Amino acid sequence: MYYKIGEVAEILDVPQSTLRYWEKEFTQAVPKKNSAGTRYYTEENINDLRLIKHLLKDKSLTIEGARLKMKENKSGASHNYEIIEKLKGIKEELLQMRGSFDVIIKDAEEA
Repeated sequence: MYYKIGEVAEILDVPQSTLRYWEKEFTQAVPKKNSAGTRYYTEENINDLRLIKHLLKDKSLTIEGARLKMKENKSGASHNYEIIEKLKGIKEELLQMRGSFDVIIKDAEEA
């Protein structure tokens, strides 16, 4: 399945211009293009772009630092990113459970 640049920009919550810039800076961010120049991104491209975004935005690495991390230790950086995303999901679930418990306790106190 392929995604167009607008869809990928929406998925990653970044402007299309950012994706075009990253394409120039990171070999992993280069999508396939048709003869008209339309970009088509794969799931692998999107996962690489998520990692690039994480390194630049969350880890505050420079372009050069992120490029080195992607080149030298992409699997390690990717693994760390996956762990962080899973932990964020767990945190969200725990916060939802806490909210449910708060409602139950409030109802019990009012009864």
